[in-house]
Parts: sequence; structure tokens; C-alpha cells
Amino acid sequence: MSNSTSTDETTHVVYIVECYDGTYYTGYTTDVERRVEEHNTGTGARYTRGRTPVEVVYTETYETQSAAMSREYAIKQLRRPQKERLVSGDVA
Repeated sequence: MSNSTSTDETTHVVYIVECYDGTYYTGYTTDVERRVEEHNTGTGARYTRGRTPVEVVYTETYETQSAAMSREYAIKQLRRPQKERLVSGDVA
């Protein structure tokens, strides 16, 4: 049993997956592998159902859920060209 609290160990991740149809979906999770599996089995977000398989193309990690969810919202506000620059490593 660990002495640390779960918040000390939890990594909050904002991710972008590319769907089979070439569209992007941005989300938040604490377990990227589990979340991608959920998307690919149809139990993830409604948007990704029917657009499987999805593949992770971008991630950012944060220490707090609040920071990660704020960034998720900001990324969702970006237009496609801005998301493409972010995914490719250019600054968005």
C-alpha cells in the first residue's frame, strides 16, 4: 500500500485522436490506453462511435484535472488548421 495520495500520482491527460474518417476528437482522461480502447469498442464518446478505429496523435499532461479540462476546452475551440499545427508539433 502506498503512502501517497491518489492526486499526487494521477496524471491528467488531454489527448487528440484521429478517427478513421480523418477527423479529430479531443478529450480528457487519466488513462489514455483505457480511453482509446473505449473509443474503439464504441463505449467512448458518441462522436467517435462509427468513426473507429481511432489513433492517438497528440497528448499533453497536467498535474490537476482543472488545468487539463481547461486546456481540453481551449483545444476544442481551435479550428482544424490550428489542430493540425498542434498535432504536427508547431505552436497553436
